[in-house]
Amino acid sequence: MARILVLDDVIDAGILIRKILQRKGHEVAIFSDEEEAIAHARTNPVDLAILDIKLKKMTGIEVLDELKKSNPDMKAVMLTGYPTVETARQALSLGASDYCVKPISKDELEEKVSEVLGG
Repeated sequence: MARILVLDDVIDAGILIRKILQRKGHEVAIFSDEEEAIAHARTNPVDLAILDIKLKKMTGIEVLDELKKSNPDMKAVMLTGYPTVETARQALSLGASDYCVKPISKDELEEKVSEVLGG
């Protein structure tokens, strides 16, 4: 299954996403700190990043840009509680495969991850 990185400034959101995706057999690493997530991705293979757009120090868009430098083939799904056309356009232009509006349901999360990973 896939190696998934989850970055959300609300750690409970990351824990919930991890629980859902681990049940599907994925290996999930969760982070609430941008630098830790980027460092992890530099030293570990990541198939999919699930990134919150609003973070503490950087935006999810900036983190996606950094992650793509070390993992150009990595897929990404952006999460946002504040959807705008501009944010969606930015995320997709940097290579995000999709984006979801928070709070995301278990079914929507499983469906998006499956679609993005091609399964």
